[in-house]
Amino acid sequence: MTVQNETQAVAATNIRSWLLEHPEIESVFVCVCDLNGTMRGKRLPIEKARASLDGGLRMPLSILSMDVWGEDIENNELVFETGDSDGICEHTGRPLVLINWTSQPSALAMFWMHTDDGKPFLGDPRHALANIVDRYKALGLTPVVATELEFYLCDPSEERPQPPRSPVTGKRLDSDGALSLDELQHFDSFLNDVYQACHEQGIPADAAISENGAGQFEINMMHVNDPLQAADDAVLFKRLVRGIARKHGLAATFMAKPYGERSGSGFHVHFSLVDENGVNLFDNGGEEGTPLMLNAVAGLLETMQENTLTFAPHENSYRRLLPGAHAPTSVAWGYENRTAAIRIPGGNHKARRIEHRVAGADANPYLVVGSILGGALIGIEEKMEPAKPIEGDAYSLKLDNLPLDWATAIQAFNRGKHVQNIFSKRLQTMLVECKTQELKRFARHVTDFEFHSYLETV
Repeated sequence: MTVQNETQAVAATNIRSWLLEHPEIESVFVCVCDLNGTMRGKRLPIEKARASLDGGLRMPLSILSMDVWGEDIENNELVFETGDSDGICEHTGRPLVLINWTSQPSALAMFWMHTDDGKPFLGDPRHALANIVDRYKALGLTPVVATELEFYLCDPSEERPQPPRSPVTGKRLDSDGALSLDELQHFDSFLNDVYQACHEQGIPADAAISENGAGQFEINMMHVNDPLQAADDAVLFKRLVRGIARKHGLAATFMAKPYGERSGSGFHVHFSLVDENGVNLFDNGGEEGTPLMLNAVAGLLETMQENTLTFAPHENSYRRLLPGAHAPTSVAWGYENRTAAIRIPGGNHKARRIEHRVAGADANPYLVVGSILGGALIGIEEKMEPAKPIEGDAYSLKLDNLPLDWATAIQAFNRGKHVQNIFSKRLQTMLVECKTQELKRFARHVTDFEFHSYLETV
C-alpha cells in the first residue's frame, strides 16, 4: 500500500468512527475549495457519504475555476477541450466538522482534487500550498503559521449592508468601536457560539477584539506548525461565522471593504520557521532577526507586486488598498510598523516572526499562505537582501506601489517572473482567466451612483 493510500485508509477509518459517535448526523456536505475560496460540492445522505470515502466521489475539475457567481469560464479548456471531465475527490485527512447551526445537524468533509491517474490536480489551491510546504520540508524547515481574520456583522433586513442593531439596546451601531469591550459584550451570545463551533471543528481560535468599524470584529488563530491546517482553519472559520450569524438573525461579511467610509477587513498572516528541533530560525536573541529572516523578507518584497492578485482578488478588494486607510499600499517593511506591508512585531525575541499585512479577508487562504510562504522561500533560496526597513508613515514616503487596481494586478500576476516558481502554470492560467472574466462583467455594470452623478449633468 502506498503512503497516499495508507493515509486515505486511516482517514476513512477515523471518519467512520466519528460518524458512529454522532448518530444524529443524517447527511454530510463533501466539499472542495475553488480559486475564489468558495466551498463547492454535494450534500450526501450518510450511506452515500461513507461510500465516498473509498474513492467513489468524482466531480468536474472545472468547478475549481468557476467565477465568483458560479459560472464556467468562457473557453475554459477544462470544460471544452476535455468534455468537462471529472476528477477524483480524495479526503484531505481533516476530521469531519460538525455543523449545528442549521435546522438539522450535519457534517462537512474537506476533499481535494486528483486526476484520473491519481496525481494531485495542479489547479487545486490546496495542492498548490501543499507543494510549497513540501519544498520547505526538503530543506528541513517547517513554517509555523497564525492568521488574523476581520469581518463585519450586518443587518440582513436592509437592502444595502448596514451595521447591526445591538442585541442589548436595540440601537444600530453608528460609530467605530476599536477595542470596545461594550461591543464585544453586546454580541456575547454570537461570539460564544463562534468559539463553541471553533472548538467542535478543531479550529484554534484565540483572542477576539472589536475592530475599527461599526460591527467589525477580529478573531485571531493560534500558531500551528502545519500551514495546510492554518489555511483549512481559515476556510472553515469564514464559513462557520457566516452560518452562526444567520442563526442569530445577522449577516456576516468578509468583503474587503463593505463600507466605503469605514475600515476594511484584512487577513493578516504571521509566520516563522523552525528546524527539526523546533528552534525558531528567525530568532537571533535580539530585535533584528536572523539573516534567514531577512532573506525571507526580501523574497516577500520581491514577489509582492506580482502576487497582489492573490491578496486582493476582487473588484471590492481595491477599495481597501487606499493610502491612509489602515491597509498597506506600497512595497515596504519595518519593525513594529503597521503602515508597512511587512511588519516585524516586537516583544519576546523567542517569538520573532514576520507579519504579512496585505491580504484582505475576501482572499482565498490557500493562495494567500501559498504566496507568502512561496515568496519567502524564493528569498531564502536566492539569499536575497531586503532594502532598509522604513521608519514612520509609509504612506508619506516615496515607495514602489502595489497594484492599486484590479486590472493591473491581473496583468502583474499573468506576467510575474516569480509566479511559476510558486504556483503551477495551470493554476496561474486558471486564476488569470477567472479574474479577467469577472473584471469584464464588472466593467459592463453601471452603478446607481453613476446614474445619479452623470444622468443629467454630462
